[in-house]
Amino acid sequence: MKEMAAPSVSTLQRAMVEERELIPTRQTLLSRLRNADDQEGWKEFFDTYWKLIYSTASKAGLTDAEAQDVVQETVIDVARNMPGFRYDPAKGSFKTWLLNLTRWRIKDQLRKRQPGMHADVRRSETTGTATIERVPDPAGDGLALVWNDDWEKNVVAVAIERVKQRVEPKHFQVFDLCVVKELTAAEAAEALNMSAARIYLAKHRVSRLIKKEIKVLEKKYG
Repeated sequence: MKEMAAPSVSTLQRAMVEERELIPTRQTLLSRLRNADDQEGWKEFFDTYWKLIYSTASKAGLTDAEAQDVVQETVIDVARNMPGFRYDPAKGSFKTWLLNLTRWRIKDQLRKRQPGMHADVRRSETTGTATIERVPDPAGDGLALVWNDDWEKNVVAVAIERVKQRVEPKHFQVFDLCVVKELTAAEAAEALNMSAARIYLAKHRVSRLIKKEIKVLEKKYG
């Protein structure tokens, strides 16, 4: 029988799990974050979104230290807003709300700079264009485009990392070799000293769990 092609990460991102079961949403997480003492809830929130916030701040032209400050200040903003936060789909998505908080903190960092100071004004060796001139404007649509692109990548990365923590290391190795590195089942079987049947089963199981986790992360409120 012809071997099934390994699904790509982008395919996993778009895939929908067929099983119908109760899945907690980000709204559940936000409800938990209203309790400042809920350390587990805050850790989950931070682990899910800090890289996204940091990446967006960096691409807006901030230094490493400035981007780290944006992460901290944005999370503090979330904490401050949680007690009175009420999710209303008519007023916009959680993704847009978090983007706006991040955007404001990026602007704060830019305002803190000394007059004439830039995060990076080095000129490209190939174009001669100053780096600061190529970063997205925090007040414009460019930052939203960066955010949306990084959001999708972040969903996949977080889902993969969560599943990695729950499955056997060797099973995750199968997924990494077959899906991420795109080795054939035969190549993975040889590399891991496993049978082709076990390779297929492990790949299918981990891929299914990642699809499920992506659905959890992408599920809208309500």
